[in-house]
Amino acid sequence: MSDTFPVLDLRDAERGPEARAEFLDRLREAVHDIGFFQLVGHGVTGAAELLDLSRRFFALPDQDRHELDILNSPHFRGYSELGRERTRGVPDQRQQLDIGPERPAGHPAPGEAAYRWLVGPNQWPAALPALRPAVIDWMDQLTDVSHRLLGLVLESLDTSADFLDTVVAPDPQVHFKLLHYPGPAASADIDPADQGAGVHKDLGLLTLLVQDEVGGLQVAVEDDHFVDVPVVPDAFVVNLGELLEVATRGYLRATVHRVVRPAPGVDRYSMPFFYSPRLEASMRPLPSRRVSEAGGVVVDPDNPLFACYGDNVMKGLTRGFPELIARHHPDLLTATGR
Repeated sequence: MSDTFPVLDLRDAERGPEARAEFLDRLREAVHDIGFFQLVGHGVTGAAELLDLSRRFFALPDQDRHELDILNSPHFRGYSELGRERTRGVPDQRQQLDIGPERPAGHPAPGEAAYRWLVGPNQWPAALPALRPAVIDWMDQLTDVSHRLLGLVLESLDTSADFLDTVVAPDPQVHFKLLHYPGPAASADIDPADQGAGVHKDLGLLTLLVQDEVGGLQVAVEDDHFVDVPVVPDAFVVNLGELLEVATRGYLRATVHRVVRPAPGVDRYSMPFFYSPRLEASMRPLPSRRVSEAGGVVVDPDNPLFACYGDNVMKGLTRGFPELIARHHPDLLTATGR
């Protein structure tokens, strides 16, 4: 197995001062050098059962899934068919179910930020009642692990572990996706332009991903040079989002990655969990020597980085779901000139 994506055992952080110091050194190297690593020893249970529920969800009759159509939700919750979400304008060849914190439907008041639309209810399949409690339990477990891991990242940069509590507590914005990447029916159906998920960066703080045995996640270790992320049993693939790049003035990078479409007749399933600040919270630089000496965030005119998480995530959703935006939020198209 390549050492490009180190495997870190979270239990080492609690095995005494020597083991903790070594863990923090390895963690700092991973998040600074590549921005991706594999995490074991996390204590989270239920991954196999939730993957099985995910397979059952995507095997439901079309009518059951389309009753949850994301186009009917101004809150960006629900089911997306193949090609519904886009990356860099190109349809992603995956099906998905988008889930967030369960809240009453919100409607921004005049003058309030558009990201207030992200507060709202989920859509759950009546034909698979076991999915809702399993997902809620999973999200609770991963919220706890993510908060702990964020503190360790900060500690590895000689910053107080609770420095970012003011932007995540008491209600971090979390988001969860069930993803199904179906391979084409036959080799003749393969389009060179097809992408499982196109080249992108994540928008928040941390992403914890469970991928099945098929694999397909690729990371840009250098410009335009992508490397496969190995499948490690019982591990989360962890990567950093753009808000940590902002908070560290570029010392930590949100690394570009993509998912290739599976081979003909092959199905890939994965489950990413996104841990982010409160919608209205803004990042501020970490009080770390490494941060103060960093050169700044990556400047990309096509992908501006916003310190406020709500603004940053709406940037991605406006691009990713143009049909939903046109149906429910046409004023955002006018505001962005699209």
